[in-house]
Amino acid sequence: MEDSISNPLRFETNPYHNVVIKDRKIMELTGVKQIDSFDSSEFLMETAQGWMLVQGKDLTLGKLDTERGDVVIKGLIENLSYVSNKKGSPKESFMSKIFK
Repeated sequence: MEDSISNPLRFETNPYHNVVIKDRKIMELTGVKQIDSFDSSEFLMETAQGWMLVQGKDLTLGKLDTERGDVVIKGLIENLSYVSNKKGSPKESFMSKIFK
């Protein structure tokens, strides 16, 4: 079963952005401005430092604090990357959005 968000979650955040990964199973993020979309294998988020793509297996949203911009992702973290910009329509895949 796929968990996803059709409309982006946008919230206020502080200007600082930190990432902590614990044993590749828990990722704690601060400075998240919006979660554009997510499912069990990918999260696409806008942070105070740009767009971030997190990839892995069995990913779930463990915590979401919209007032502070804090997010916790649980699952097997396999890849973390920052992308220069995010473009595309919601019907396009993550990869086509990132590499346009």
